[in-house]
Amino acid sequence: MDIPALVADARSGQARAVARLISLVEDESPHLRAVAVALTPFVGRARVLGLTGPPGVGKSTATSMLIAAFRARDLRVGVLAIDPSSPFSGGALLGDRIRMHDHATDPAVFIRSMATRGHLGGLATATPQALRVLDAAGCDVVLIETVGVGQSEVDIVGLADTTVVLLAPGMGDGIQAAKAGILEIADVFVVNKADRDGAEQTVRDLKHMISLGRRSLGPAWRQPIVATVASAGEGVDEVMAALDTHHDWLVSHGELDARRARRAEREIEAIAVASLRSRLGGVRGGEALSGLARRVAAGELDPYAAADTLIAGT
Repeated sequence: MDIPALVADARSGQARAVARLISLVEDESPHLRAVAVALTPFVGRARVLGLTGPPGVGKSTATSMLIAAFRARDLRVGVLAIDPSSPFSGGALLGDRIRMHDHATDPAVFIRSMATRGHLGGLATATPQALRVLDAAGCDVVLIETVGVGQSEVDIVGLADTTVVLLAPGMGDGIQAAKAGILEIADVFVVNKADRDGAEQTVRDLKHMISLGRRSLGPAWRQPIVATVASAGEGVDEVMAALDTHHDWLVSHGELDARRARRAEREIEAIAVASLRSRLGGVRGGEALSGLARRVAAGELDPYAAADTLIAGT
């Protein structure tokens, strides 16, 4: 396989080449290292936005709204729509793109659905590498739409430059808003379906939550709250203004580079852990693990010493 030629085709705007590269990433192809080497000179340019929130708040519709707004600025847009996998069959509907059909024929928009394949946290395991593919392929903006998440699936904060948390009226009372861990990761709040009863109360609950405290890491940023009706395109200008303001704040405070460095740290760690797990799961590693496990169970060895022995021998 001619990986440099495939990357060149992707950079020239060939959707088939982009799709093939992402498939290599998802399938953990033996060519994965060659793909990473070929992509490296071209990454680090795309603006990465994460959209997350509970099921049913309108993430896919909001994503479609943002695609249209960025395309109005003549920017190339990539979308990674993460769908949950069945814990029983392992299958996934991959249906988020259905709500983005208005952009299906736009050559400057690339939409890829990805299954979590059992990975928790709201993202698929291959999402960071798929992001690198879209970045290198010349996308100016990459939108990552997570699965419908609860209070702890917050992996998106480690991947996006700006994290947008969507909520909708009727998703819980003020106590729920105050305790939900997912709200603590937001850079921008969007109260979607604001034409429904209870939207103003949801905004008040969010303002109260923000007043209770802020994240202590890094410079202080006060999260804006924007009301939208994504299905009608209402509020899109306000959302875009909030995203631009946050991006400018990231740049002016040096936080954009810091976030991307942390993203790279997590990516390196994940690859190292996966490589180590693969070695430990090999024939020799598996035999050693079984023997050490029997010694730990028999009380002959403590588990920390056993782990050190296992790592040293692989």
